[in-house]
Amino acid sequence: MALRSRSILVAGFLLVAAVCARLGVWQVSRLRERRSANVVALAARSAAAIQVEGRGLDRSSINRRVIVRGRYDHAHDIVLRGREYRGVPGVEIVSPLLPQAGGTAILVNRGFLPAPDAVTADPHTVRETGPVQVKGIALALDSTGGAPLHRGDLITWARLDRGAIGKVLPYPVAPVYIRQTPDSALPGFPRRLEAPSVDDGPHLSYAIQWFAFSIIAVVFAGIMLKQPKP
Repeated sequence: MALRSRSILVAGFLLVAAVCARLGVWQVSRLRERRSANVVALAARSAAAIQVEGRGLDRSSINRRVIVRGRYDHAHDIVLRGREYRGVPGVEIVSPLLPQAGGTAILVNRGFLPAPDAVTADPHTVRETGPVQVKGIALALDSTGGAPLHRGDLITWARLDRGAIGKVLPYPVAPVYIRQTPDSALPGFPRRLEAPSVDDGPHLSYAIQWFAFSIIAVVFAGIMLKQPKP
């Protein structure tokens, strides 16, 4: 191989190594940020439950256990498509809760409902009428990517998008929603879901992968340098 071509290849491998190493460092930084956020989340979840009386939930309530009384507005139930529970496809049912004490409506993820195609489900079959008491974890609403999908008379959503949902509801909603936790006193369906796990996510494995790619690129650069000169 010509000396010039070899030099270009070595430089290219070293550039790839540098980029991969930088991405690995970035993932380590993301991991540290996530672990710091996890400490805050776990502390919030271990605190006493918030009784929502006459005031809405705000972002300071995220990851807090909450209790609120009110009535569901089932005329505006939301179906979240593409879900699965223990390998079973289905949807999640979200109902707007109008607090007994008044104030801003709160979206409540009431849980999982099986559906063979993970889209088609009838929320009318799992309505809970009358006064209810909801216990769960307050979580942040998404801000993008929640445009509805229309299939005949059925409307489903990819995720809870406060902006998009706010356009179809006749009242304002809180910037957080409640993920209702399991309770043996509640109906079997929808199946209530545990609070999302607090973990490191994929950042550590991503960091290891990027550093491995960087090392491989350096090794290839070294191999090219050791090639005998033409």
